[in-house]
Amino acid sequence: MASRVLFRGARVVDPAAGHDAIADVLVEDETISAIGADASSRSKADVLDCEGLVLAPGLVDLHAHLREPGFEHKETIETGTRAAAAGGYTALCAMPNTDPVADNTAVVMEVANLADKAGLCDVLAAGAITRELAGESLTDIGEMAEAGVRLFTDDGHCVQSSRVMRLALEYAKAFDVVICQHSQDAGLSEGWQMHEGYYSALLGLTGTPSEAESIVVARDLALARLTGGRLHVTHVSAGQSVELIRHGKKSGLRLSADVTPHHLTLLDEDLVTYDTSLRVNPPLRSVEDREALRAGLADRTLDAVATDHAPHAAEDKEQEFDQCPPGTIGLETALAVVLTELVSPGRLSLSDAIDRLSTRPAAILGLEEHGGPLTPGRPANLAVFDPSAQWVVGDRPFISMARNSAFRGRTVQGKVLHTMLRGTFTVREGEPTR
Repeated sequence: MASRVLFRGARVVDPAAGHDAIADVLVEDETISAIGADASSRSKADVLDCEGLVLAPGLVDLHAHLREPGFEHKETIETGTRAAAAGGYTALCAMPNTDPVADNTAVVMEVANLADKAGLCDVLAAGAITRELAGESLTDIGEMAEAGVRLFTDDGHCVQSSRVMRLALEYAKAFDVVICQHSQDAGLSEGWQMHEGYYSALLGLTGTPSEAESIVVARDLALARLTGGRLHVTHVSAGQSVELIRHGKKSGLRLSADVTPHHLTLLDEDLVTYDTSLRVNPPLRSVEDREALRAGLADRTLDAVATDHAPHAAEDKEQEFDQCPPGTIGLETALAVVLTELVSPGRLSLSDAIDRLSTRPAAILGLEEHGGPLTPGRPANLAVFDPSAQWVVGDRPFISMARNSAFRGRTVQGKVLHTMLRGTFTVREGEPTR
């Protein structure tokens, strides 16, 4: 007998279908079987009252560090994907800066197998652009593409060589994959600790200017124009970069970009407390940069919100500010931060928020089973959340192994109650199912 779950009376927000209305949704086994009157007429279902709740496609993260293999003291694929499910995610792209580096098919398959074993969230392993992330010689992009890799990045490192980046984009065109750049000029960011400006001078910390990012973005847009390859600019932080990307899209480049919740929310001035959880890469920038990022997300210059989930062991983040590694966790807080900082104040509609958190990132990664549309016969990859529920970040223990959240102590709005991956609850009533 088929398993049936009826989500009754939810506000169904489905950007891919252009749908935003109250409806019942029936899930049978792994798929959505009915929506609306057809769903509510079925009998013998496990009924969940969703009045006042939002039902949306499961979220998709373009950029997360799961740390395995090699750094299991920070996070594992199992704990990271459990945290992702708790945040409403049903798919994510895992960065390749592991040990060994995911610069070959063997490591990519290891990540995929560990994710399949955990069964909590679909994981697409990113492949490195260059061997050992050294920026010198290309990996076998074709072989990894044949193994299912769709995005290649040296994240944590910028590909400094124009020649190497050109070759990577040419391969991207040949194999229809995405080259994702961590845009950071080495010369302008040497020894950096935060954004260069008034507050870096005030705090006595070495700054890196916004131009360290935008110079690389400008070069890579020129290379994308030259080669016709697909370029993705990740964790955009500078207003100048937003304007360059806007112009590049208007000129017809195969181009996409993402921004993190922390860059959409926090500022360089927040570092006056020397809170090491606020040391991120790229650094938090000025209020002008933040406003440009928000505008870029609203007008679709920036396609997606990506967490850049970067867990660290407690002892790593307890060092002095200039000694600690950069990064903040984000999978459990991303939805709530976007709802609190962008949707609630009216800067972004709820449908647009789901588009940037689910529909667009799924399209960039070519994940046809994710991001909607929520129609009969489609896989039941769903997130159900209470958009008005308030909670304080850190009051409840994190699901992730790490605790280095830039949002610890902040009151946010929006709580995930149910996450479903192909018809199976990974989170139910706000608690992971395993």
